[in-house]
Amino acid sequence: MASKAIVKCDGKWTILALAVLALTLWQATPVSAADEPDLIFRRSTVFKWVSPNDKLATYGVDDPEVEGVACHFTIPEKGGFKGWLGLAEEVSDISLACRQIGPIRFKDKMGQGDDMFRQRRSLFFKKMQIVRGCDAKRNVLVYMVYSDKLIEGSPKNSTSSVPIMPWGAADAVVQKCGEFVQ
Repeated sequence: MASKAIVKCDGKWTILALAVLALTLWQATPVSAADEPDLIFRRSTVFKWVSPNDKLATYGVDDPEVEGVACHFTIPEKGGFKGWLGLAEEVSDISLACRQIGPIRFKDKMGQGDDMFRQRRSLFFKKMQIVRGCDAKRNVLVYMVYSDKLIEGSPKNSTSSVPIMPWGAADAVVQKCGEFVQ
């Protein structure tokens, strides 16, 4: 009789523990609000009758370490009830385009392949990253986007280059990215 009471009690505690864990994970955000990308637009790609549609979303983000460079990326967003609840694992198809949008100024030293932006793509294990490097020979910033998983990564990626050029008559001195690589 005592063992049945323990089983019933354990079942209630298990449900309560799972509910608390789900609430905690739902409210946890891996990126601060200042680092959030700007949504430019979304387009539906798959119609769903009752739940939200699958979409492609295009976002813009400024490089936090290099003034004058912005990147735009397009990612698929799962619809359906799993996507709506944030439980769907997003696919790794991500496109990237980075451009010079003003005079380029380096804020600090940087390492080759440093993260420029990172975003969670599933509830637990998958994230998308934009990393930055410098092609010192050509004075070009190189950005690469890819997604990875804790167990198995994805070979899908996209690369974009930003040649460091003068920006107007007042920007006669062009910085060399090689001088800012650690």
